[in-house]
Amino acid sequence: VQLVESGGGLVQAGGSLRLSCAASGSIFGIGTMGWYRQAPGNQRQLVATVSSSGSTNYADSLKARFTISRDNAKKTVYLQMNSLKPEDTAVYSCNANIRTGLLSGWSDIWGQGTQVTVSS
Repeated sequence: VQLVESGGGLVQAGGSLRLSCAASGSIFGIGTMGWYRQAPGNQRQLVATVSSSGSTNYADSLKARFTISRDNAKKTVYLQMNSLKPEDTAVYSCNANIRTGLLSGWSDIWGQGTQVTVSS
């Protein structure tokens, strides 16, 4: 089972980016999916999560500019980031709670991360 992120890159302040994260492999079920970010010298912080039923949770400081969504059929979670600021520069990582079989427990899976750089 793996998560593969895409959509990162370099953008000017005020611009937008859309990140995608697709799960693949032997998957029986996917629970909550989310995005986290880590800037150099900082701890990893929550950006947003979305449950399998679509309930969302955001970091308070990002809620006005970021939108998380998911497509269960595609096993993909998205992060739409608008009005980007230089302080949004970080490695953005995808996370998902995944079950590989009916009798399997839930495992926390992380993607490799994608760099987002916002220039001033």
